[in-house]
Amino acid sequence: MKVLTITAIATLTLFSITGSAQTNTKADQNKPNFIFQKGRPGPAENFTGRAWNVGLVENDSVYNTVVGNVYFEPGARSNWHKHPSGQILIITDGAGYHQIKGQPKQALKKGDIVKCPPNVEHWHGASPDTGMLQMYILPKTEKGIVTWLHKVTDEEYLKNW
Repeated sequence: MKVLTITAIATLTLFSITGSAQTNTKADQNKPNFIFQKGRPGPAENFTGRAWNVGLVENDSVYNTVVGNVYFEPGARSNWHKHPSGQILIITDGAGYHQIKGQPKQALKKGDIVKCPPNVEHWHGASPDTGMLQMYILPKTEKGIVTWLHKVTDEEYLKNW
């Protein structure tokens, strides 16, 4: 009888744990999965909407590489810009877009990796209804970091979607 009671209690406990785990709302599921701190707001002159940046690896003369993390709130995006030695993006959560000047816009999702070629104009940001987290890697920083250009227009952002 004692074994049956312990088994019943264990079953009820397991049911209550798994049952409560399933009560997460859709809003909870859409919250970004921050691995690193959110960081500081990106400057309005370089972003449309709200983007947050945190540096992870600072530039130095040994590695000549910068690594950071950006969170784009839904609808947020960078200006057109270019990097003297290119840029690598690793999408760690959410959904968004990337576009190289003169090419179609590319949809991005968690797990995607994008290589932005050196000195090529491009932009990236979140989708209209879902935020996006990305890590960025800037190699060979002795050549420079970034040249910021003009804003991505709403027409460019929404084209083909």
